[in-house]
Amino acid sequence: MIFDAGTTTIATAGTEQQISNTNNRVRWLKAKALAANSGIVYIGVSDITATNGYELSAGNEIELNFADTGGTILWSAVYVDAATNGDKVCWAVILDG
Repeated sequence: MIFDAGTTTIATAGTEQQISNTNNRVRWLKAKALAANSGIVYIGVSDITATNGYELSAGNEIELNFADTGGTILWSAVYVDAATNGDKVCWAVILDG
């Protein structure tokens, strides 16, 4: 297994942004909207928008343990978007190695 962590800046609000373009499989993911964000950020898949993404206000986080349900997802399938240009999402993942 591989642990990775980072921060993704959403340059243009209203435009989904892929966190990673690798085809590694994600076992566990934790994402957090940075406390300094001005608006809401969203996490989801490639069709993410403000109306169909998981909403994270500044300082809020989500943890998804795919391994607990016997599965994984492609790391390249995870996208973020924001209501405000330049807002950020920090993340940590455990990937299949």
